[in-house]
Amino acid sequence: MEKYLSLNNYPLNQAQRQILIYLKLNGAQPSTVMAKHLKITNEGTRLHLVKLIEQGLVKSEQPTKGVGRPTSIYDITAQGSALFPDTHADLTTQLLQTIKEELGDEALKKLIAAREKDFSAKYNNAIKENDSLENKLEALVNMRTEEGYMATWDKEDDEYILAENHCPICSAAKECQGFCSAELNNFKKVFGSDVEVERSEHIVKGDRRCAYKIKSKHKVKTD
Repeated sequence: MEKYLSLNNYPLNQAQRQILIYLKLNGAQPSTVMAKHLKITNEGTRLHLVKLIEQGLVKSEQPTKGVGRPTSIYDITAQGSALFPDTHADLTTQLLQTIKEELGDEALKKLIAAREKDFSAKYNNAIKENDSLENKLEALVNMRTEEGYMATWDKEDDEYILAENHCPICSAAKECQGFCSAELNNFKKVFGSDVEVERSEHIVKGDRRCAYKIKSKHKVKTD
């Protein structure tokens, strides 16, 4: 919980905060799954969800699949997502617009390149070049989570999925997608030329999260 302290500014109890974080990390879920995660009763979970729905932070849907009574699925709303930090959103967007208008596109490109260089140095200092792919992935996920991206990773068959369930610079990224390109470049540098890194989901394009498919061009070195 300590990584998402911005939620403490909103009148929610601990279970309600955990529900929002869980939905942010995992997408739409039935109440039974969340009850198991929270280790409380289904009825207790539904009561928390009702409160969150009343506040406009969660929405409920009933997919029409198969026969029988439909199961309600709950998801975080745009208002709920707004409780997670977008770093100085208004100031950042205004600053980018000013740079572009007053100094031109080249100045904006230099700003993005400088940011890319700074983060590249940060990651390279913390992640060893000869580490296994999984060790690099774990280290990067930890660093990105500390930066506010709510990052996770998983393995699917012969490739890895790096997921970022929140974007703390979303306003800046929407204003200038050069930031997104720079981040992808940095990920490629972290994993090296023997690893393919491809963005498969993109928040800016309307997806729930940003996700990257990561696959070794050779046999993966695991621990």
